[in-house]
Amino acid sequence: MNATMVETIERRKTIISKFKEELINRLNLPYQPQDLHEDVSLLGAGLGLDSLDALEIVLCVENCFAIKIPDQNIAILRSINTIVDYVIEEQDKQGDAQ
Repeated sequence: MNATMVETIERRKTIISKFKEELINRLNLPYQPQDLHEDVSLLGAGLGLDSLDALEIVLCVENCFAIKIPDQNIAILRSINTIVDYVIEEQDKQGDAQ
């Protein structure tokens, strides 16, 4: 495995960990970070979160990672993995712009 791939994996792990901890704290969820699978559905049947929780998730992402989630882009909130993918994509765009 090359250094770039290792860095990418570590970066992803860091973002996932930070997001899970923030999500649990902000929404007062009865879970530990390791209990939340990255592909679990956040809204509806998965964790059973509602539209108010969705708003809190958006605020969590925006505050923790200094990125903006477009108002109409609810697909980003599908799972932890989709949120992390979006965070990485936006951070990369910001890095390129600097």
